[in-house]
Amino acid sequence: MLAKKYLEKCSELIKRLQNTQLQKIEEAAEMIAQAVDEGHTLYAWGGPHSSLPVQDIFWRAGGLALVNPLFTHGLSLEVGPIYLTTFLERVDGAGSEFFGQVGAEPGDVIILISTSGRNPFPIEMAASAREAGLKVIGVTSTAYSSSVSSRHSSGKKMQDLCDVVLDNLTAPGDAVIENDCLPQKVGPTSGWMGCLMLQALMAETAERLAEKGVIPPIYYALNLDGQSEYVQYLDKLRRERGTRFGGIYSPNRKS
Repeated sequence: MLAKKYLEKCSELIKRLQNTQLQKIEEAAEMIAQAVDEGHTLYAWGGPHSSLPVQDIFWRAGGLALVNPLFTHGLSLEVGPIYLTTFLERVDGAGSEFFGQVGAEPGDVIILISTSGRNPFPIEMAASAREAGLKVIGVTSTAYSSSVSSRHSSGKKMQDLCDVVLDNLTAPGDAVIENDCLPQKVGPTSGWMGCLMLQALMAETAERLAEKGVIPPIYYALNLDGQSEYVQYLDKLRRERGTRFGGIYSPNRKS
């Protein structure tokens, strides 16, 4: 049963994640919490399939209302054939041009997701962000990235340009299950591992914000009763304790 084998592999990956990545997640969470405490903005970008973890932490019940997602037209899977997104991701100059339109400021933080980390777009996003004075958190696979060459003219990979690297432990090629009846491996892991890591990061960030005296802006599930009561509770908490709210998602904050 390949389904069982895949789930067993997934369980092994989660254990490896706990054993190897918690310290990095804590480091990244402190970086975000400190930036938010100082009034800065959190951005997140990934593409094409790497945009899925970004979507998972955006406007998510139980998640933080801090994430400013950066969705790139042409690097989203719904636009059409995958070769179009592949082309854009490999063009030198496109990532730098896109980042220039974001309006990010020094002190902001950006999460960048690219499992191979070899294509020009994420490499230029990381380089441009650092040049602009942002802190860069990269989600990638160090094993995958180390197994391939860079496609950027600089020869660098995304992980070379990040302040903190979160390793999603993805195997080169992504898939982890092989069988004699199949022409190649099946069972990719990068998508759900990215979601898992970012949700863990958001939970740790919420705790660290609270420790700094900042009320973490956590979304309440819209399909549960009690939304208005929750808002009133937060307001009461703010007034009684004199604490502050973390910045709420504001895509038009920058002009």
